[in-house]
Amino acid sequence: MPSENLRWETLEALKSSPKGKLKYSPDWLEKGEDILAGCMEVSSLSPLSGQILKRLSPHLRLKTCSLTSCVRDTSPGLSEDVAAGASFPVSPRQISSPTSPPPISIHSEEDEQKVTSSFLNHKIHDLVFLRQEQQERLVATVSICESEQLKRYEELMELKQRQEYQSMRDMMEKETQESLGRQEKLREEHRHRMKILNLRLREAEQQRLREAELERQRQVEGRERHRAINAIQEEVLQLNQLLQPRPSTHTDPALDHTPYITRGNQLCSQVSEVVPASADGKFPSVEDLTVAERALQEMRSLVRNLQDEVAQAAERKRKEQEEEEEEKKRHEELKAQQEEQKKNAAQSAKEKAKKQGEGVRRPSKLKMELQKAATTPVSQIANISGAPLKEAFDKIDKLLSSRPVTSAGKTVSTSQHPQGLEFVSYKLAEKFVKQGEEEVASNHSAAFPIAAVASGIWELHPTIGELILAHLHKKCPYAVPHYPPMESGTSVEDYQKVLGYRVDDSKVEGQDSFLKRMSGMIRLYAAIIQMRWPYTGKQGPHPHGLNHGWRWLAQILNMEPLADITATVLFDFLEVCGNALMRQYRGQFWKLILLIIEEYFPRIEAVTSTGQMGSVTRLKQFLETSLRTKQIPAPRSELGSAFFKS
Repeated sequence: MPSENLRWETLEALKSSPKGKLKYSPDWLEKGEDILAGCMEVSSLSPLSGQILKRLSPHLRLKTCSLTSCVRDTSPGLSEDVAAGASFPVSPRQISSPTSPPPISIHSEEDEQKVTSSFLNHKIHDLVFLRQEQQERLVATVSICESEQLKRYEELMELKQRQEYQSMRDMMEKETQESLGRQEKLREEHRHRMKILNLRLREAEQQRLREAELERQRQVEGRERHRAINAIQEEVLQLNQLLQPRPSTHTDPALDHTPYITRGNQLCSQVSEVVPASADGKFPSVEDLTVAERALQEMRSLVRNLQDEVAQAAERKRKEQEEEEEEKKRHEELKAQQEEQKKNAAQSAKEKAKKQGEGVRRPSKLKMELQKAATTPVSQIANISGAPLKEAFDKIDKLLSSRPVTSAGKTVSTSQHPQGLEFVSYKLAEKFVKQGEEEVASNHSAAFPIAAVASGIWELHPTIGELILAHLHKKCPYAVPHYPPMESGTSVEDYQKVLGYRVDDSKVEGQDSFLKRMSGMIRLYAAIIQMRWPYTGKQGPHPHGLNHGWRWLAQILNMEPLADITATVLFDFLEVCGNALMRQYRGQFWKLILLIIEEYFPRIEAVTSTGQMGSVTRLKQFLETSLRTKQIPAPRSELGSAFFKS
């Protein structure tokens, strides 16, 4: 058919028209642009449409079916609508449009051609209008389809989003459940580990407590061994002094002390080598204590053997002298002894009668004169020169030797009364201690001249030394050393007196005054144990020497400290006697100082309150300076050889 043959040309014409140049972009919905914006323009036919109509004009095939075929061939979507019965007939209104020209009468062929041309133009116009209306309907139908498809697409996308959301939600719930499961598992593991850890901690704590108890027991046993070794060392040093030759044995050439002295020194060194292990922050072992005990036993055996030899030598010498002189002087000695006994008896009877008469006549006056004769020389002791000191010493020595002494213009003697010597000894010892309590407490430099005279008198008259210690221990129990406990039933005033406080009319002296008096007596005691009277000429050991000072220091460190008192007496003792102890005991002394700093001084601080830190501070500075310089200076008031020569 001609129309079917021209469909490709029709499509080409439509393609060249403005409607055939529509543009489509998938971004229109996102950008908010109208999809049908290009379809609202006015459609116009291309020049090819006129040629198509010319070819169709001879046949006048302007039926609806031809137009439908054209539309079907042109657009597949439109052909489906025509096939479904959607035809587009030409209505009389469209044919007889208001724009159609009035009928023209035909008179000739030319008129007929004009009429035909005019009719064709009107037909073309009507066809174009009809085609335009069909295009609009087609566009509307396509728009509706596209809208429905867009709606379905949006519903599909919304469904997919819901499905994805649900899937994501399910996945998150699943992960949450898995996370909760893992957390529960971790909590269970944590509880299990905590249970195991608690068991281990409990076992560790029990082990620590066991070890602490063992350590405490070890330290207690170590301290006991330490005290035992100190006591052994002290006894060994004392026994070693007994091995030294006495002046009475110098005249016996058969007795040789050298082997005993050599072995004694070896035993002292052996004990000294054991003691360092206990002063280096460690306690001595059982083996160290065993070695020290063996050395002590051997030292005792040495002393016993030496004493036996001395006794045997003295016995042999005595027997030899008796055998030599027995035959020569038997008769002469008997006569002389008889005559002497008669004379002595007569003289003794006279003196006894004289003393009894005088004692009956003036006992109280004699008591005052003897007391003045005993105390005045002690009061005159001063740190001036050696001559006045020797004069005071001679007066005291003469009085104790029952020789007449001039005092306050009167001559007195202890022989004037049976108890005169005991009374003078008691008052003399009391005066020495009182000088320490008053004079030395106010003037520290007075300790050494008083101590020099006291030690000399002590050496010549041992009873005086015992009385000095008795008075000293009564007034100052810390010189023992001893911290008296309060016994049941004892009043506070009586206990204060036992501690050394002065109590007058139920009023106890102040702490400063008390510490000052105790300091004076401790300083006097520390000076006595290191001073020797240079004029006696005796070569024996000191009657109460440095070994007693070492024992005092060891005993006070084995006692629990008292607030304010321990620090005071320890500082006074070391300041006066520390240099002498350092020179005597050397390395052992420094180990003792280190022990005080590391172990004993923290215990002093623990019992000392804030208001009592003065004595503690002085002691701390003294110990730290001494340990740092490895030197304790000699006391400034110590008496040298030049003093006694002046």
